[in-house]
Amino acid sequence: MSESLLIVDNPYTGEVVLERQLATSSQMDEIMKRSHEAHRSWKRTSLTERLEVVKRFTEHFSSNARDYAAEITASMGKPLGQARGEVRGMIYRATQMSAIAEDALADIVLPEQKGYSRWIRREPVGVVVVLAAWNYPLLTAINSVVASVLAGNSVVLKQSPRTPRCAEQFAEAFEAAGAPKDLVMAIHCSYAVSEELVAHPLAGYVSFTGSVFGGRRIYQAVANSRFIDVGLELGGKDPAYVTEDAHFQHAVINLVEGGFYNAGQSCCGIERVYVHEAIYDKFLEAAVEEARNYEPGDPMVKDTSLGPMAQPTSVPFLQNQIDEAKSCGARILTGGSATQFEGKGRFFSPTIVADTDHSMSIAKEESFGPVIAIQKVSSDQEAIEKMNDSKFGLTASIWTADIDRGRKLLPQLEAGTVFLNRADYLDPHLAWTGVKDSGKGASLSALGFHAVTRPKSYHLRLEV
Repeated sequence: MSESLLIVDNPYTGEVVLERQLATSSQMDEIMKRSHEAHRSWKRTSLTERLEVVKRFTEHFSSNARDYAAEITASMGKPLGQARGEVRGMIYRATQMSAIAEDALADIVLPEQKGYSRWIRREPVGVVVVLAAWNYPLLTAINSVVASVLAGNSVVLKQSPRTPRCAEQFAEAFEAAGAPKDLVMAIHCSYAVSEELVAHPLAGYVSFTGSVFGGRRIYQAVANSRFIDVGLELGGKDPAYVTEDAHFQHAVINLVEGGFYNAGQSCCGIERVYVHEAIYDKFLEAAVEEARNYEPGDPMVKDTSLGPMAQPTSVPFLQNQIDEAKSCGARILTGGSATQFEGKGRFFSPTIVADTDHSMSIAKEESFGPVIAIQKVSSDQEAIEKMNDSKFGLTASIWTADIDRGRKLLPQLEAGTVFLNRADYLDPHLAWTGVKDSGKGASLSALGFHAVTRPKSYHLRLEV
């Protein structure tokens, strides 16, 4: 990406699939002003009208799902079947957030007090700036976009330079839905202009999904000039603990999928697995067998199970992690190197690494690839301590047939979402949030509406 031109290559073919001019500072300023004007009229509409627009937005996406999914696959390499699944998942989240909007945005009416009327209303913040990530370009955007629009805000959406077309998809869909002009706008800009964007005087809230480094830059850029809130959904090194009484095959299948789905490029994907010593060797053998179901292939083929790595830097980074782990005594049971499919693509082979420990980068630093680090533990307490021994805290999971045991262990985990016998899933009725370097704030659920609104208290004296 130069200062003026954005060029996107296909991670499988290497061909250029997209070029876009980058907005200058003055062009960004004009976009923010237009967005603010759209908000001024939109905030006066009824929730019923907003819900209808969001409904038509999802209908447009559904009608164009094949084309939109193919564009995602071409720009970041996600297998076509998974890209289509992302479109369906985005529509589901928008629908579920719409279903809870009335209750989430309702006034808080206080107990009656003679001679007075009092309530708290959630009012829109104005222009919401959303910076979405390339790994799930629709899902990371919709979390904030739909809540913002339903609450009466306008949105300026900047996608990652890897998936800029997805921002345009959102803008197109809202325009087709009959939304006011400029209600949801796409912008393509450099990192420097992005920092100006989030610090713009008309920005009312900023939602960022991306790296810890990027989150710090965005947070600092806003804090240097504004007292608005910033939601940060950053990295993860998400752990799982498999007890000796776990539903064994269920755990193996779901944890391997949690590590390899989307080529491991998931913030809440499974990267660390702690297995009770009683079943450790058995688990390793089963995980290696399950990994054979994930083979690199042409991502434009619907049934491909493993696509290429989206970013050119990912393969050498993963290779360094693997080489360091091996030099420190870890065993590479399968995979462990770059590969191609029919001479194409920047793939990394599905990798199971055994006997890891926390002296290794692979057990501490986010891999963001199809790599699962597995370690033996002798007790629940040891597992909990190792799971919490991380600078990240997005999700964590316990795998046991003993539900009471699971209920006792889950509160001890330092993570925004904790799972029992499942992983790598976002329920739109639950708050999506992280602790430590995984971020701050919450999207989805009723709390997701709180981020894009501000409370306003009404205190009326009725008798004078």
